[in-house]
Amino acid sequence: MMLSILGPKYGSAKVGKQSQDRSAAFCDGVSRRGFLKVGAFAMGGSSLTLADLMRAEAAAGKSHSHKAVINIFLAGGAPHQDMWDIKSDAPSEVRGDFKAIKTNVSGIEICEVFPKLAGMMDKAAILRSVVGCSGGHDAFQCMTGWNHNDLKSIGGRPAVGAAVSKLLGPVDASVPPNIGLAARTRHVPWSDSGSSGFLGAAYAPFKPDGPGMKNMTLGGITLDRLADRRKLLGEIDTLRRDIDVTGAMEGMDAFGQRALDVLTSSKLVDALDLSKEDPKLVERYGDGKPYQYQYDGSPTVNDQLLIARRLVEAGARVVSLSYGRWDAHSANFDLVRDHGPKLDQCLSALIEDLAVRGMLDDVTVAVWGEFGRTPKINANAGRDHWPRVNSAFLVGGGMRTGQVIGATNRLGEEPSERPIHMQEIVATMYHNLGLDTASTTLIDPTGRPQFLVDHEPIGELI
Repeated sequence: MMLSILGPKYGSAKVGKQSQDRSAAFCDGVSRRGFLKVGAFAMGGSSLTLADLMRAEAAAGKSHSHKAVINIFLAGGAPHQDMWDIKSDAPSEVRGDFKAIKTNVSGIEICEVFPKLAGMMDKAAILRSVVGCSGGHDAFQCMTGWNHNDLKSIGGRPAVGAAVSKLLGPVDASVPPNIGLAARTRHVPWSDSGSSGFLGAAYAPFKPDGPGMKNMTLGGITLDRLADRRKLLGEIDTLRRDIDVTGAMEGMDAFGQRALDVLTSSKLVDALDLSKEDPKLVERYGDGKPYQYQYDGSPTVNDQLLIARRLVEAGARVVSLSYGRWDAHSANFDLVRDHGPKLDQCLSALIEDLAVRGMLDDVTVAVWGEFGRTPKINANAGRDHWPRVNSAFLVGGGMRTGQVIGATNRLGEEPSERPIHMQEIVATMYHNLGLDTASTTLIDPTGRPQFLVDHEPIGELI
C-alpha cells in the first residue's frame, strides 16, 4: 500500500496533560487514538511507533554527509567458479559449462553471462578469496559480519544498517536510514534485511512491503481518499482544530511531531514509486521476469536495485535486498544462465545510473552470498555448499576499483593468496560510510562498549 501526502506540517505542540477523550471517533470511524498512532512501524517482530524511532535517532545525532551502502545478498550461495573466478584450466568435472570473457581492465576475466559488467570492470573490484563463512544458509553474516552466536544472550550483533542508524541517525527525518527491501521468502533467513541485535527494535530496518507501510495508510481511509488531496487537507484542518480543542495535541512532544512529519512527507513513498521514474531507465534495469528457480527463495528483483538507488537519493543510508535463489544443488548451469544475465542487466544499470548522477563515489554496492559452491560438479549437474571460500563483487564508495584481490587454487577449493575475511568486507562498508572501525563502539545492554567488527577494512580498496 502507498502513503500519500497528507498536508502541511502540524504546528508545534505544547507539552501538557492529554485529553481523556482520545478514544472518540471522527466521522471516518478513525479514532483520535488511532490517528495519533498512525505510522507505527513493525520492526524486528515488535511494534514501534514513529515517535519512538525519532527519539532513538535524535539521541544518536545526525551526520551532514550522506554516504550510503546498497547491500545485495545473493541468497543461497552463488557459485564463485561460475561467476567471478572462472577456472578455465581445471578438469571438466570442476570447470563447468562457462567460458571466461575479457573485461575493460587488462588481465581481469569474468563469466560470459556478465558482458555488460565486463565493460565496466574499471568501476568494480572482485574479491576471490573470501573466508570466514560460518556455513549458515542465511543473510546474517553478510548483514553483520558476525555469526549468529556472538553476543546472542544479549540480543546478538546488530547489522550494518542498525549500527549506522544508531551512530549517524537519519539524513532526512521523513526517510528511515535503514531500509530492507527483501520480501519474506519461504526460507525466511534468505529475506533477512539485518537484525538490530542488542540495539533493540528502534534500529531494525523499515520494510516497505510489511506492516509498517500498511500502518502508514491511516487505517480505514482508502487509497482513493488518500489520493484526494483537497478533501483530505480539509479533514486534516478539521482534525487539527478538534485535537486542539480536546487538548490531545498538548500530549505530543517534539518527537511525536517528527513522527507526523514522516506521514506528511511524500519522499519515502515517492522513492518507492517507479511510475515517477523515466520509463527508459526502468526498462534499462528490467524487472527480472519471468522469475525462474525461485522455489523457497527470492525472485530476481531487478527493479529493487533501481528502488534502492531512489531510496538512497531520498536519504536512506543503508538499503538491503535479496536477489535470486542461488542454492543450485542441481541444474546449476541452467540457473546461472537465468540469474546471471538478469543480474548483469540491473547491476550494470545501477553502476551507470550512480555514475551519471555523481553518486558512485558516495554509494558502496556489495554483491555477495553466504558461501561459495563445491568445486566438483555433482551427479545432478549442481554444486553443493562450500564455506571454505567465497567471492564478492564491490562497486563505488570511493574505493580503488578496477582490480581483483585474492585468488584461489587451480580447482577453486581454497585461497591461494590474500584470504579476505567476511568481516573485512563489512569493515570496508563502515569505512566508506565514514565510520572508524578502530575506534567506534556501540554500548551493549550490559553497559560494555562493543566494536563494530574485529577486522580492519580492506587496505587494497581504501
